[in-house]
Amino acid sequence: MTRPVTPRVIDCLVNVHFGETAQQPEFMLKVRDDYFKGPKSLYDQVELPALLDEMAEQGVERAVLMDNLAKPSVTARKFAEERPDKFSLAIGGVNLLRPMPSLRELVAVHSGLPLTYAVVGPSFWGDGMYPPSDAVYYPLYTKCAELELPLCINTGLPGPPIPGEAQNPMHLDRVCVRFPELKLCMIHGADPWWDVAIRLLIKYANLRLMTSAWSPKRLPETLLHYMRTRGTNKVIFASDWPVLRQSRVVPEALALDLPPEVLDNYLYNNANDFFFAGHTEQEA
Repeated sequence: MTRPVTPRVIDCLVNVHFGETAQQPEFMLKVRDDYFKGPKSLYDQVELPALLDEMAEQGVERAVLMDNLAKPSVTARKFAEERPDKFSLAIGGVNLLRPMPSLRELVAVHSGLPLTYAVVGPSFWGDGMYPPSDAVYYPLYTKCAELELPLCINTGLPGPPIPGEAQNPMHLDRVCVRFPELKLCMIHGADPWWDVAIRLLIKYANLRLMTSAWSPKRLPETLLHYMRTRGTNKVIFASDWPVLRQSRVVPEALALDLPPEVLDNYLYNNANDFFFAGHTEQEA
């Protein structure tokens, strides 16, 4: 199967904010050292030219940078301002227990910044006590649906040593039934609940899955089979850079046993259609 030397890629999850924190919390150090076995430089400050160079080398035409309402990323917003042709933002940090101030801020950010999606990680707040089917999420779901803003939710067991049951994708079953207008995407895979995630993807037209933080060569065959068959438009590529560098995951994606049109969908078209509605099309 012939692969393009330089593919077209949208990387839907890139972190440039790590270097803004003088001392990472203990759980982030454990993720770096014990889970990903990453270098000590993993959380160093990111320089724009270096990131752009890596993107160009791997055919990454656009990247979505993580941002936060509670702690805005100076770096992410600076990069998005300087290179709007290359970067947009994903926003987290909504206070689900006291939602109204956060949602007002979300509306303001949506109006003033190049926002691609909102994001929430059920295991990373409230001690993992609130799964996505809980009513505390409903104001966020409603506002994202009103804004036509996609919402990404962490699924699968998290890397840090924190409770993970709230990230079982089965909790999204009820969400998709009650909010069919909401564009919803599972992120960071769905391990060990891949089969549940696939069944939900088959069942709901408004649901997608992003493979951020997953080495493509580690993706399960059940997911690859789904991508080749019923799920050609359902699975979206992302790196979680710098945890997984584009220089690693793009070549691994190109080496997958996928038909060329399925690979193109995975690396570019599915993200373009779901998050950007075709507005990122550029000259090849």
